[in-house]
Amino acid sequence: MIQRRVGIMGGTFDPIHIGHLILGESAWEQFHLDKVLFMPSGNPPHKTQRRGASNEQRVEMVKRAIRSNDHFELSTAEMHEQGYVYTKETLKRLHAEHPDTEYYFIMGADSLLTFDTWMSPQEICDQCILIAAVRDQMSTAELDQAIVKMRAQYHADIRKLESPNLDISSHTIRNRCLRGESIRYYVPDAVREYIQNEGIYGNQQST
Repeated sequence: MIQRRVGIMGGTFDPIHIGHLILGESAWEQFHLDKVLFMPSGNPPHKTQRRGASNEQRVEMVKRAIRSNDHFELSTAEMHEQGYVYTKETLKRLHAEHPDTEYYFIMGADSLLTFDTWMSPQEICDQCILIAAVRDQMSTAELDQAIVKMRAQYHADIRKLESPNLDISSHTIRNRCLRGESIRYYVPDAVREYIQNEGIYGNQQST
């Protein structure tokens, strides 16, 4: 019997930003989730050449970003430096540990367009409900088309998230730091101060 509904927000969070938090909050509200796990990847399979904050720094930024929200929780389930961790493996482990929980995997709509390249997409669809939100200028019509395709291809339970589409990316924030530009309001103040104090992304004069 399903007793809990838990959302999963995965990603590198390099750094975590306001867009991530709004996405998590919107999913919690719309789908009546008990909580949302923010799950930074230790060694993401699709970003083998990633440069930026260390694992420890990314975890600390997530902690600072979500600490005022009682239904947000940090999960280090994918923080394994020894090798890649795939979504299907994480979901399998979570189900074994919490068989009474239904998992909602939250993603930006852009991820749907590359979902075929993920490791074992069918296994992912079999183990969770997918939640997709419009982002990065993708139209609602394009999102609807991608959802129809995935439902047909994988028999996926995929649902559309109604959430503000903020055109913010971690890549943009890192570049603003390098140029000495302000990232105020792009990230929570506690994260901005940590980035500045640690000198994580280069020139921090105007953060």
